[in-house]
Amino acid sequence: MQTIGLVGGMSWESSAAYYEGLNQGVEQRVGGLSSAKTVLASVDFAEVTALQQEERWDDVASILVGAARGVEAAGADFLLLCTTTFHRVADQVADAIDIPLLHLADVVADACKAQGLTEVGLLGTTFAMSRSFFRDRIAQHGLTVHVPDARHHETVNRVIYDELVHGKVLDGSRRTMVRLIDELWDAGAGGVILGCTELELLVRQADADIPVFPCTTLHVAAALDRALA
Repeated sequence: MQTIGLVGGMSWESSAAYYEGLNQGVEQRVGGLSSAKTVLASVDFAEVTALQQEERWDDVASILVGAARGVEAAGADFLLLCTTTFHRVADQVADAIDIPLLHLADVVADACKAQGLTEVGLLGTTFAMSRSFFRDRIAQHGLTVHVPDARHHETVNRVIYDELVHGKVLDGSRRTMVRLIDELWDAGAGGVILGCTELELLVRQADADIPVFPCTTLHVAAALDRALA
């Protein structure tokens, strides 16, 4: 079994979901007392979020590169960034280490294409939805990516940052997300990407009429495939 490197803390709820998913996955796949071999470096979410808001991306990259190098030095065989928004600096992180980075957008795009989709919706932070870094990486796989109308971006952001990162899962917010999924379906999306780990706490496949692609679950599964190959 290979050792999975994780750079997390964006938010800690996200890191907990990754850690739980990896260990449950190993238990299910291997059995017995087996658990995942992991190395985790957790950064300060408040610090990197403040830098993101100030568009100080070189400083964000420096923090994540430092964390990634620590994970590599601790023996990780490959790396996951436990975040969508901060994949904005994924290429800089990948260039700074000697182990592979398993890019979230590539994993999600492969899952969408495996279901025969050509158009997908994306829900995530305002930054992830309004900027092109994540959508463009998915589009490189031949997929058209739809996002909600800009007037809805702040609503999604509020649910993520004011509720989900603090562990608050509210039925009203779930209904709001489902309405946005329906709007993306009307726009042509054949499925929707939950492009923020915390959204998986709120929306399940049973809530939607089109396929739901939970980024963290897919990222974890791809990491397990690699670690256990």
